[in-house]
Amino acid sequence: MSGAAKSSEANSQDAKAPEAKAKSPHRLAVVTLDEESIGRGNPDQEHERAIAIFDILEDNSFTIPGREGPYALTLGLVESKLAFVIKREDGEPVMTHLLSLTPFRRVIRDYEMICESYYNAIRTASPTQIEAIDMGRRGLHNEASDLLRQRLEGKVDLDHDTARRLFTLVFALHWKA
Repeated sequence: MSGAAKSSEANSQDAKAPEAKAKSPHRLAVVTLDEESIGRGNPDQEHERAIAIFDILEDNSFTIPGREGPYALTLGLVESKLAFVIKREDGEPVMTHLLSLTPFRRVIRDYEMICESYYNAIRTASPTQIEAIDMGRRGLHNEASDLLRQRLEGKVDLDHDTARRLFTLVFALHWKA
């Protein structure tokens, strides 16, 4: 993944953590989506991506057992696998971990369908209908974040909220794949 290793300070997909959170070493300080792996999404998708990166950097718990952080993470795709390229904030390589996307296929497909329904509903449906669809969407999102935490177990320790936001970014990579 030549693109995942590259990161540009000017990249609009790069974001750095607010200085207020700079004290904890158990966090992501930089999050980047590999430019070669991502595609431009529709405005709703771009908005979700931006919010996920902002929220991750505002508050996250991310630790590599036995390795001090804070960390810089680049998410990308390598031969249909999810690549976590993790460095220390200062650029020192920590690890690259590849995950098969096969266990995520069903939940990604279902999540894509429910997101499409949700985005259509917020334009035309009643508040009750929107709430029902959103509950289903949140349930699938939780399922996906639990799966991500299980698949990273022993390699990366992260909390539920960080896993949810990372799944949003994994889903963003899916839009191109």
